[in-house]
Amino acid sequence: MKKVVFNMEPFTCPSCVKKIENTVGKVNGVSEVKVMFNSGRVRAEFDESRTDADTLESMIVRLGYPVLSKKVL
Repeated sequence: MKKVVFNMEPFTCPSCVKKIENTVGKVNGVSEVKVMFNSGRVRAEFDESRTDADTLESMIVRLGYPVLSKKVL
């Protein structure tokens, strides 16, 4: 399992959190998604044989949330 942390612009509403967690959480291979509202970060754990950090990033961007940077752990 791999982990990725996306640094985002600050979130402005709790519905943003649910939208990202629900959408990214449905990706095949994602085991956990956590949006950290106050720090403007999204952390995800995923199976790298089923998806990758770039796919998760593009999903977040398509939802309308710019990703400033990412760190794969």
